[in-house]
Amino acid sequence: MPAETAWAGKYIEVKQAGPWEFVSRTRGVTAAVILAIDDGHVILVEQYRVPLGRLCLELPAGLVGDEADGEAVVPAAMRELEEETGYRAGRMADLGRFHASPGMSSEGFTLLRAEDLAKVGEGGGVAGEDIRVYRVAMAEIPAFIEAKRAEGVAIDVKLLLLLGPAFLGRSTSPA
Repeated sequence: MPAETAWAGKYIEVKQAGPWEFVSRTRGVTAAVILAIDDGHVILVEQYRVPLGRLCLELPAGLVGDEADGEAVVPAAMRELEEETGYRAGRMADLGRFHASPGMSSEGFTLLRAEDLAKVGEGGGVAGEDIRVYRVAMAEIPAFIEAKRAEGVAIDVKLLLLLGPAFLGRSTSPA
């Protein structure tokens, strides 16, 4: 069923296909999400997310093709990782395409694993961004996430990747 655009902005558009309403990125813009593990520690970021109205703990990520048409995923991911975290990757491994909320958005992202990391700066993002960077030991991830949740920080769904089998079956409080 073809979708019709009800409204379009610079980065997103609202579409309707029959009774179904959903959101898409404009101009072929997509996203890159980076799993950066450095010597048994995961690099995480925390930033304010307007749609949530609060801080959110996430994997580093960024848009691909928002500033230059035809931008490739790997160079965009490398740029975003360095801007947000201050870490430079020697290489990126493509782990595939995923969709986080397919009932509401057509947006997908490419998950990449950053390898051969080197700390080259402070991170924190570009002008207008206020990104906190955390380097958390893999064994401490569940406790770190629970502590952030207790502080009122939202937890991005992609962090489930880090919780793995040890998290399954545990009782947690709602976010």
